[in-house]
Amino acid sequence: MPATHKDQIVDTDWAALSFGEQVQHLEVEGFVVLPDVLSADDIGRLKDQTSQFKTQAVDYSPHQQYCPNVQFVGGAMTELIAHPPTIEFLRHLFGDDVIMMGYDYARSEPGHPGISLHCDGQPWGSDIFGFEHSCPKLVRVLYYLDDLTPEVSPFRVVPRSHLSFHADANPYLRYEEHPEQMMVTVPAGSAVLIHQNVFHGNYPNVGTYARELIAIAYRPGWAGPAGEIPTWNEEQLSEVPANVRELLGDRNSRVWFPEGGNKPVGMQRRADGINASRWTRQERD
Repeated sequence: MPATHKDQIVDTDWAALSFGEQVQHLEVEGFVVLPDVLSADDIGRLKDQTSQFKTQAVDYSPHQQYCPNVQFVGGAMTELIAHPPTIEFLRHLFGDDVIMMGYDYARSEPGHPGISLHCDGQPWGSDIFGFEHSCPKLVRVLYYLDDLTPEVSPFRVVPRSHLSFHADANPYLRYEEHPEQMMVTVPAGSAVLIHQNVFHGNYPNVGTYARELIAIAYRPGWAGPAGEIPTWNEEQLSEVPANVRELLGDRNSRVWFPEGGNKPVGMQRRADGINASRWTRQERD
């Protein structure tokens, strides 16, 4: 569906949000923007590498190119896994270990028809992704290397769709469009963080330049997948910087208590991460 000016464009002043307001927007609306997390130098270094990628077209258009599993290409691409502004936010959001689950590159060229509305979470796995997207909690970080304008594949989202219990919210469904979809336009260097079960996609590229995107998925340490997925290659892990290695933990790890009783020993009387007041926090602790 071509983007039109009838589609509502989100006009939030992202830079003005407190930390609590950022958390609230992500948890309630299903997405939030971290503006200007990449500098012009960061973008330049990343584009130097993406220009060398051997990409492949998706099955529905030659104008949507992608390159999966780019976590070990080295340089700025690998360093981005541990990009300080984003990881600081995620550590405060999760209150737990941060584990990277996947890393992909995509390019929407002029003529790209748009990506259908879909969810990134698949609780029982799928033929395409196995159990990789079955984590109970996961945030995908979308770094934009080019300006998102109404003409150049802006992000689109159905806010709060991840909160619905209705059959229409089945995360295995896809939609061509939705009457309450919203358009998000951001300058290059911004990141859009999305809840895995919010319905989202992008609009067509009817502009004059290609829009590059880097997508990295992270989860809290406790929230492992429902079934076994491939682990990282130890030889490749040994070659990444220490701050990146810290985030490339066991993708199958989880914290659960299947034997837990009604009155387990050592129950706490405080858990700030589930406070209703978490949305009023001005700064990160």
